[in-house]
Amino acid sequence: MTWTVAPEPFDSPDAALLRRDYYDEVASRYWGRPATVEEIEEGLTDDGAGLLTGATGRFVVARRDGRAAGCAGLLVLDAGTAELTRVFVRPEHRGTGGGGLLLAAVEEAARAFGVRTVRLDTRHDLVEARGLYAKHGYREVPAFHRRQYAEHWFAKELSAPGV
Repeated sequence: MTWTVAPEPFDSPDAALLRRDYYDEVASRYWGRPATVEEIEEGLTDDGAGLLTGATGRFVVARRDGRAAGCAGLLVLDAGTAELTRVFVRPEHRGTGGGGLLLAAVEEAARAFGVRTVRLDTRHDLVEARGLYAKHGYREVPAFHRRQYAEHWFAKELSAPGV
């Protein structure tokens, strides 16, 4: 099984389906029941994905044997800091290396933007995500904001390109 990861518009057909699957999973876990279509649509409405392009960010899609299997976004906050967002690997592809490849692609994009610190927030129930971040060098840090659903905060200092 071969993985590839490449930038893709956040609203391409595959990216849009991955984002929908992401919101379905996080909302379903949060509510402890299957998310409704309305809840998923609410999550997708004005979610800021439009900033994951051009000078303000990047959206990447991971494919396993050519099939869309995961995604991640990077939002540049300032000259030295970016936020990792919408990291998602479809359940049937988890544990096969796709999450690490997504993080590497986003970190490479961050370096290209000149970013030295990548940070993120996540929830307590997203255990797999927290494990993925820790495995790839993200460390828990004090809260850097107070947004709804944020319960754990992570950051990683990036080395310079080629280091």
